[in-house]
Amino acid sequence: MSATAAPTTPTVLAARALLLDMDGTLVNSDAVVERIWRRWAKRHGLDGDEVMKVVHGRQGYASMALLLPDRPMEQNHTDNARMLAEETADVEGVVPIPGAPEFLASLRGLPHALVTSADVPLSTARMAAAGLEQPDVRVTAESVGASKPDPEGFLKGAADLGIAPEDCIVFEDSGAGIEAGRAAGMRVVGVGPRAGFHGPDALVADLREVRVEALGDGTMRVHVG
Repeated sequence: MSATAAPTTPTVLAARALLLDMDGTLVNSDAVVERIWRRWAKRHGLDGDEVMKVVHGRQGYASMALLLPDRPMEQNHTDNARMLAEETADVEGVVPIPGAPEFLASLRGLPHALVTSADVPLSTARMAAAGLEQPDVRVTAESVGASKPDPEGFLKGAADLGIAPEDCIVFEDSGAGIEAGRAAGMRVVGVGPRAGFHGPDALVADLREVRVEALGDGTMRVHVG
């Protein structure tokens, strides 16, 4: 499936819980991410376009480790902390992905969790800037020892909800996130054009193409497309 692939033919998936990425899935923060990371690329003499191919979905230190493989990891963590502060303070242009408010409202009372590479301050700032309510269960950067594409975050989200991984559906926009969901043994719905590069189980242009139907027995039908 290419990045320009058409959204999936309408289909229905059964699940007991949904695990939701934030940036690119619920929140469009591309404007901020571009500003912050292109400045970082310039400081380090790197091509901004190439940097942008790497950074989506990962924690900052993990992206830096790929882009500057000879740099000490301690320096990556220090740099990452500074950039997180910059990103948290900059919410200009942060908006909801189309359909996100209605999608989250439809999940009230149903098992779902936010699983994001952002930390608590950044995720709180971006969800608020986009006018979105936070799920009760949240797995953030502070909650895990490994960044996506490691499956730790999604597995922790499933465990926190008390749902088996195979009964969860992941919603993701990035290659790292889709890889993480697959590695966790979960089905993945890709959201937006980036997701099309990475062959998710289903693909939608945005969350207006998703409808969740609660069945009353602990399961839900997820109508995609």
